[in-house]
Amino acid sequence: MDPKHSAEVSKHLDKQNQALMETYRAMSHELHKLQVEEETIMRKLYELMSAEGLLPKRKKEKQQEEKAVESTLENKEWEP
Repeated sequence: MDPKHSAEVSKHLDKQNQALMETYRAMSHELHKLQVEEETIMRKLYELMSAEGLLPKRKKEKQQEEKAVESTLENKEWEP
Protein backbone atom coordinates (compact mmCIF):
# COMPACT_ATOMS: atom_id res chain seq x y z
CA MET A 1 0.00 0.00 0.00
CA ASP A 2 1.16 3.50 -0.79
CA PRO A 3 2.44 5.43 2.31
CA LYS A 4 0.19 8.37 1.43
CA HIS A 5 -2.87 6.17 1.43
CA SER A 6 -1.89 4.35 4.60
CA ALA A 7 -1.62 7.67 6.43
CA GLU A 8 -5.07 8.71 5.18
CA VAL A 9 -6.54 5.36 6.11
CA SER A 10 -4.98 5.60 9.57
CA LYS A 11 -6.46 9.07 10.13
CA HIS A 12 -9.84 7.90 8.90
CA LEU A 13 -9.75 4.88 11.21
CA ASP A 14 -8.75 7.07 14.17
CA LYS A 15 -11.70 9.39 13.50
CA GLN A 16 -14.05 6.41 13.23
CA ASN A 17 -12.65 5.00 16.46
CA GLN A 18 -13.25 8.30 18.26
CA ALA A 19 -16.80 8.53 16.92
CA LEU A 20 -17.51 4.95 18.00
CA MET A 21 -16.11 5.56 21.49
CA GLU A 22 -18.24 8.69 21.92
CA THR A 23 -21.29 6.76 20.78
CA TYR A 24 -20.43 3.91 23.14
CA ARG A 25 -20.07 6.31 26.10
CA ALA A 26 -23.35 8.04 25.26
CA MET A 27 -25.20 4.72 24.96
CA SER A 28 -23.66 3.40 28.19
CA HIS A 29 -24.73 6.56 29.99
CA GLU A 30 -28.27 6.29 28.61
CA LEU A 31 -28.45 2.62 29.56
CA HIS A 32 -27.38 3.44 33.12
CA LYS A 33 -30.03 6.18 33.36
CA LEU A 34 -32.70 3.75 32.15
CA GLN A 35 -31.60 1.08 34.64
CA VAL A 36 -31.82 3.57 37.51
CA GLU A 37 -35.25 4.69 36.29
CA GLU A 38 -36.41 1.07 36.07
CA GLU A 39 -35.23 0.37 39.61
CA THR A 40 -37.05 3.45 40.90
CA ILE A 41 -40.27 2.48 39.12
CA MET A 42 -40.06 -1.10 40.40
CA ARG A 43 -39.59 0.15 43.98
CA LYS A 44 -42.62 2.41 43.64
CA LEU A 45 -44.65 -0.45 42.16
CA TYR A 46 -43.64 -2.71 45.06
CA GLU A 47 -44.62 -0.02 47.58
CA LEU A 48 -47.98 0.48 45.87
CA MET A 49 -48.70 -3.24 45.64
CA SER A 50 -47.66 -3.69 49.25
CA ALA A 51 -49.99 -0.90 50.38
CA GLU A 52 -52.87 -2.41 48.39
CA GLY A 53 -52.19 -5.91 49.74
CA LEU A 54 -51.54 -7.32 46.28
CA LEU A 55 -48.24 -9.02 47.06
CA PRO A 56 -48.24 -12.77 47.62
CA LYS A 57 -47.59 -13.59 51.24
CA ARG A 58 -44.47 -15.44 52.27
CA LYS A 59 -44.71 -18.98 53.61
CA LYS A 60 -43.94 -17.95 57.19
CA GLU A 61 -46.56 -15.20 57.11
CA LYS A 62 -49.14 -17.62 55.69
CA GLN A 63 -48.37 -20.20 58.37
CA GLN A 64 -48.64 -17.61 61.15
CA GLU A 65 -51.92 -16.32 59.74
CA GLU A 66 -53.32 -19.85 59.43
CA LYS A 67 -52.33 -20.62 63.03
CA ALA A 68 -53.98 -17.42 64.22
CA VAL A 69 -57.18 -18.28 62.36
CA GLU A 70 -57.16 -21.83 63.73
CA SER A 71 -56.67 -20.65 67.29
CA THR A 72 -59.44 -18.08 66.86
CA LEU A 73 -61.78 -20.75 65.56
CA GLU A 74 -60.87 -23.08 68.43
CA ASN A 75 -61.53 -20.30 70.95
CA LYS A 76 -64.94 -19.62 69.41
CA GLU A 77 -65.88 -23.29 69.64
CA TRP A 78 -65.22 -23.29 73.39
CA GLU A 79 -67.23 -20.15 74.07
CA PRO A 80 -70.62 -20.83 75.70
